[in-house]
Amino acid sequence: MTMQITIEVPDTLGRQLQNFRERWPEILERGLRELSAEKAVEFEDENVILELLASRPTPEQVLALRSSQALQTRVSELLDKNKQQVLSHQDELELDRYLLLEHLVRLAKAHAYQQLAARS
Repeated sequence: MTMQITIEVPDTLGRQLQNFRERWPEILERGLRELSAEKAVEFEDENVILELLASRPTPEQVLALRSSQALQTRVSELLDKNKQQVLSHQDELELDRYLLLEHLVRLAKAHAYQQLAARS
């Protein structure tokens, strides 16, 4: 399925785009992916990070991922509670989700480093 879109752009951009007419869908997709990654550089929850990783980000975008201060604080609280053995079942599930998310991000970053090293 395709959709036709009409947009107005400045003349200078229009002239540049003419050289890439066959690749317009790719240009839009790449631009949207990049914009999505910019928004998700600091993530609050697993949905944001999973959406980003599923969007096929560049290695640089993966390496730029950072958890928000609020998320870091929450994980620290859960880890402290875990050390004191006072985690509720709900807290335990939440901590497990965050630890899994951290593991996925670490794997993605390791892969990103490998991709960058292969380019050199």
